[in-house]
Amino acid sequence: MGRVKRLYRSGNDRILGGVCGGLGEYFEIDPVLIRVLWVLFVLAFGTGILAYLICWIIIPRNPKHKWE
Repeated sequence: MGRVKRLYRSGNDRILGGVCGGLGEYFEIDPVLIRVLWVLFVLAFGTGILAYLICWIIIPRNPKHKWE
């Protein structure tokens, strides 16, 4: 059986809540790319802020990272 991959908010690569950093770790891509796409989504549709807040609430913190 393969290992199950879990989505967590990143404590190592975070700016606001660690959502983009966690998505970057999960998909193994640079979190800056995710941040740029998120900003474009916010500017284009205006609902990105609400989506970010929901992700911040729903996605758990990575227990392996140091949180301050």
